[in-house]
Amino acid sequence: MEIIDGKKVSAACREEIKQELTSLGKKVGLAVLLVGNDKASEIYVRNKENACKEVGIQSYPFIFDENADEQSIIQTIIACNQNPDIYGILVQLPLPERLDAAKILSYIDPKKDVDGFSRYQMGKLLLGEDCLVSCTPQGILQLLDAYHIPVAGKKAVVVGRSNIVGKPIALLLLQRNATVTVCHSKTENVAEYTKNCDILVVAVGKKGFITGDMVGENTVVIDVGINRVDGKLFGDVDFDTVAPKCSYITPVPGGVGPMTVTMLLKNTVKAAKNAH
Repeated sequence: MEIIDGKKVSAACREEIKQELTSLGKKVGLAVLLVGNDKASEIYVRNKENACKEVGIQSYPFIFDENADEQSIIQTIIACNQNPDIYGILVQLPLPERLDAAKILSYIDPKKDVDGFSRYQMGKLLLGEDCLVSCTPQGILQLLDAYHIPVAGKKAVVVGRSNIVGKPIALLLLQRNATVTVCHSKTENVAEYTKNCDILVVAVGKKGFITGDMVGENTVVIDVGINRVDGKLFGDVDFDTVAPKCSYITPVPGGVGPMTVTMLLKNTVKAAKNAH
C-alpha cells in the first residue's frame, strides 16, 4: 500500500504554475468573493490568498457582511468581469441561505469561471471539449497521473453524484476510457459495486462511510471527504480498515485537499492564456 502525497504533488504543480506565469509575462488576477462570517469559508479564502501570493497571482478579495444585498454582490461580479487584470472569479460557497446562489453565480463571465461550475464550462466538459474543469476532480486526475496509475480500461466507481465532484470526476474518468459506475443515496448495496472496482472515488460527506469490508484487494482509493469532528478532520473512508487492502490511498488531510486550491491557480493561469 502506498499513500498518495497530495502536498508533494501540489508543490510540484505550483512550481509549474510559477513558470507558466513567468512565460506569460502579464499580471494575472483572481477575484474571490466572501459573504458572511462562516469560519470554514474564511479559512478557505485565506488559504487561497496565500496560495496566490506563493505563485505570483494577484489576489482581489471582496468581503461582504452577512446582510449584504444580492444586487451589490452581482454588481461586484460584473465589475470583475469588466476588469482586464482579473482572469478568474469565484464566489466562496456556501452563501447565506437567503441568497440565490445559482442566480449570483450565473453573472460570472463563463470564461472567468475558474471554479468550473457554470453551465458553459460543465457543458464543454460533458462534450469532451477543452474547458476549465472544476478544481477537485481535476486535482484527482493530477494525483493519478503523478503516481502513474493507469485509468484506461479500468473499472472505476464514484460514490456521490454532486455537481462539484461526483458528476465531473465520472465524466473525466470516462474521457480517460475507464468504465465508470456512479453510486448515490438511492443505490442499493453500495458494497456490491465498491468491492469490484480498480479505482474508487468517494465524495459523500459522511465520516468513515467506506469501511474495509466494502473494498476489494489492491484498489486505488481516492477519499474526497472532509468531515470535521471534535476539531479533527476525517475522510469519507475509514482509513485504518481500508488502507491495508489498497494499492494506493489518499489520506485526509494531505491527499485531495491540497490539490483543490492548486487547480484553482492552474485554472486562473489557463483562463489568462485563453484570453490572449
